[in-house]
Amino acid sequence: MSETASSFDLVVIGSGPGGYVCAIKAAQLGLRVAVVEKRSTFGGTCLNIGCIPSKALLHASEMYAEANHSFAELGIKVAPELDLPTMLGHKDKTVKANVDGVAFLFRKNKITPVTGTGRIVRAGEVEVTAEDGAKQTLRTKSIVIATGSAVAGIPGLDVPLAETTIVSSDNAIALQKVPATMVVVGGGVIGLELGSVWSRLGARVTVVEYLDKILGPMDGEVSSQFQKILVKQGFHFKLGAKVTAIAKTGSGASVTFEPAKGGAPETLEAEVVLVATGRKPFTAGLGLEEAGVALDRAGRVEIDAHYRTNVEGIYAIGDVVKGPMLAHKAEDEGIALAEQLAGQAGHVNYGVIPSVVYTSPEVASVGHTEEELKSKGVEYRVGKFPFTANGRGRAMLHTDGFVKFLADAKTDRVLGVHIVGHSAGDMIAEASVLMEFGGSSEDLARTCHAHPTLSEAVREAAFAAFAKPIHV
Repeated sequence: MSETASSFDLVVIGSGPGGYVCAIKAAQLGLRVAVVEKRSTFGGTCLNIGCIPSKALLHASEMYAEANHSFAELGIKVAPELDLPTMLGHKDKTVKANVDGVAFLFRKNKITPVTGTGRIVRAGEVEVTAEDGAKQTLRTKSIVIATGSAVAGIPGLDVPLAETTIVSSDNAIALQKVPATMVVVGGGVIGLELGSVWSRLGARVTVVEYLDKILGPMDGEVSSQFQKILVKQGFHFKLGAKVTAIAKTGSGASVTFEPAKGGAPETLEAEVVLVATGRKPFTAGLGLEEAGVALDRAGRVEIDAHYRTNVEGIYAIGDVVKGPMLAHKAEDEGIALAEQLAGQAGHVNYGVIPSVVYTSPEVASVGHTEEELKSKGVEYRVGKFPFTANGRGRAMLHTDGFVKFLADAKTDRVLGVHIVGHSAGDMIAEASVLMEFGGSSEDLARTCHAHPTLSEAVREAAFAAFAKPIHV
């Protein structure tokens, strides 16, 4: 067993979106940086088994569904045939291109990659253990914990995960055949996205959700309308349902649940059960307790407004700290922290972090929901516009959904924007920029938008918030 030592300005543990972006920005600002990654490839959960592969499958399955259901109406006669191995191959090639891209950026910015499991020995010192047991010590001025999150499972329930029958999101992106039936435990983003993939490819999908609505934190009207759209697509829902058991069966697996408010249990059987109940911070084996780094009750690393832990020289960002578990939130934190470590004034505006569900149609949100504004006693106006009245949406056969603006009743400052519709994830950026600069609904409505575009619906909803829309 060998041991070596090296010195750096910054050591980042984890190469997911938060970690690799922090490392690159710090290197650009002149710091000597090393990144510790236990996988053989960079990019963390997001690039390897999360955001990127799931989006590849979502796009491919959406094209397959459109070929089956929409092409004929557009005058295109085809008889699509599913080639699942090729579709999975597209996913794998997409992943490789992205992780290879991060490796290139590390080389370009002269970042030192260290493969192995990192453990904080003390402030200024990280021990890395390679797969063969070899150890090396990295000495550094600053340490960033960017280890992300792991599958949470179901609290209080021991679920026997298996690669092909009872799966987490890690394996749901790699099923080798389309199941006839699938039960998704959890009506959040991950469950609805992966449920959509397999539903489009032919599975009968039932979602079992503890809350009485899907997409729990999202605006209630958005959640309700989106659920209706999914039902039209073939989804089935069991809401307000508490899962009490998940077990393997001869033909797959079963899920037993009962009404969350009390009542008789019910059992559903399916070829595949996807457990998609969220994620939890990954802190195991990092040596945090020994180093004296404090965690909160949720198992997250405690930080101050500048990402500092209670131990000087140790910082944390991304899924492992408070806030939404979103790749772009982690990236922004990585940039801000790198700037601070280089003596600049990095900052993240947590009030303007968009959230997107990459289903069909997409769901996107930024800022406050109606429920939040009501609970805070804020007086507000609502402006809405449906895609059924949008010319480009009609031409594309994408008329499901609407845009919703929430603006302060007195100042017209935009407090929240919510979109259900095709390309909502791209259109929400316009609202995010508006809100970043404290803009009003009138500011956006009086900005000329190209015609015909889907983004005209955003403008019309802004008109509706301070005056009246033009096209309804």
